[in-house]
Amino acid sequence: MKTLPDTSTEPTDPRQQVQQAALEINRLHAEVVRLTTESRQLLESAVAVAWQTGQLLLAEKKRVRQTSGGAWGLWLEHNFKGTPRTAQRYMWLAESEPDISQLQGLSLRQAYFRLGIATEPKSPRGNMRVRPLPQHSCLAGRLLVELGPCADIRRLPPEQREAYRQDLRPLYQRLQALFETDAAGAITTRLTAGHLTNR
Repeated sequence: MKTLPDTSTEPTDPRQQVQQAALEINRLHAEVVRLTTESRQLLESAVAVAWQTGQLLLAEKKRVRQTSGGAWGLWLEHNFKGTPRTAQRYMWLAESEPDISQLQGLSLRQAYFRLGIATEPKSPRGNMRVRPLPQHSCLAGRLLVELGPCADIRRLPPEQREAYRQDLRPLYQRLQALFETDAAGAITTRLTAGHLTNR
């Protein structure tokens, strides 16, 4: 925890107080400039080192594939201290930009973004994994989007209505069976591995 400065040695003359405050403000400003420059240099160095790492990983991957018959994942697991995803990003960076000078002035995240390389979110909140929708939900959504223009089927011309009926009848019959219930109200059929089975 920071301690408060000792105020007993502060000048009592207002002009001296202004001068002392200005000195401290300018000292802190110089520190900000120094740290910003240092930070920028470190970010640029990170891009250069990641690019160089990617070059080395690509060469090693080629060598491993030629000598070991393609055991690259195993080599990474035993020899690379980062994740396979990180190794892949480094290699994509090296493959995507043969001239490292084109990435000058960029942070690693900016370089990845410029080259279309996916990265992990910065914040832990962004790391929440969202499970993909089940395939049947995706298909149902796509079907609803396709049918969107004909939401009011009664307004369609008769020949188009009949075409929809003919094309969608097999789907309708399978879905109708899925929603049928017995006397107790339990579903009598279920979807298993993409096929309807009766219970």
